[in-house]
Amino acid sequence: MAIRGIRGATTATLDKEEAILTATKQLLNAICESNPTLQSEDIASAIFTLSDDLKSAYPARAAREIGWTAVPLICAQEIPVPGSLSKCIRVLLHWNTPISQADIKHVYLRGAKQLRPDLTPIDQL
Repeated sequence: MAIRGIRGATTATLDKEEAILTATKQLLNAICESNPTLQSEDIASAIFTLSDDLKSAYPARAAREIGWTAVPLICAQEIPVPGSLSKCIRVLLHWNTPISQADIKHVYLRGAKQLRPDLTPIDQL
């Protein structure tokens, strides 16, 4: 079995705990819906990053709240590149799966759709 990466990103409406947790839960749930065989016990680890204007909550907490209690999680601050997307939450999941990398569905929501328009269906842009 290989380990595959699943990428995703979204934006929070505000730098408030509830806004960050809500956006992160929505993102993780959308990743699970897009990759229906994904189970938390098959996730080797997850790395979350936040843009430097989000400081009110750890997105890993949202993962714990949806039941990812045994998954190793870490949060970090994204490199503050001038002009980069504000209020952005990114995730990289490492998934133990026999599925090919080409069949993995990456998820970009809200304002983060602009980061990877090639992975966002045209009707969702």
